[in-house]
Amino acid sequence: MRNIKIELKWAAIFVLMMLAWMLLERLGGFHDSRIEQHAIVTNLVAIPAISVYVFALLDKRKNHYGGKMTYVQGLVTGLIITLFVTLVSPLTQYITSEVITPDYFKNMIKYSVNNDIMTIEEARANFNLKSYIVQVLIGTPVMGAVTSAVVAIFTKK
Repeated sequence: MRNIKIELKWAAIFVLMMLAWMLLERLGGFHDSRIEQHAIVTNLVAIPAISVYVFALLDKRKNHYGGKMTYVQGLVTGLIITLFVTLVSPLTQYITSEVITPDYFKNMIKYSVNNDIMTIEEARANFNLKSYIVQVLIGTPVMGAVTSAVVAIFTKK
């Protein structure tokens, strides 16, 4: 457990950052009044997400590996963080959807149908908690692995 203490810390930081981002999106109106801009704005979360991985791997390099870390050690660190983030992602999605922005799915369905992006059936099938939990359980490990692989290149020493 001591060997993964840093990974657990950064996984928690990552989850808190994501919840804060969702709150900022909602407060910025990107889940209702400015929903047409949501697809663009939500992708900007990549900046703090990648930053968390960079800081996590630098922390691991400095405080666990004594200032020297191989690519594989960095990759494994990132993958462990990704594993923990993935394990709590259904809970994170539940908190986002039910607490932070409970009208998001309703708003996205309305927007998608009113702008002829989807039929009502397609929108209902896509914008619901079950669908989003499946998406985070697939997307989180994929994006986390890619991020870990790239960040490990730049944090090895």
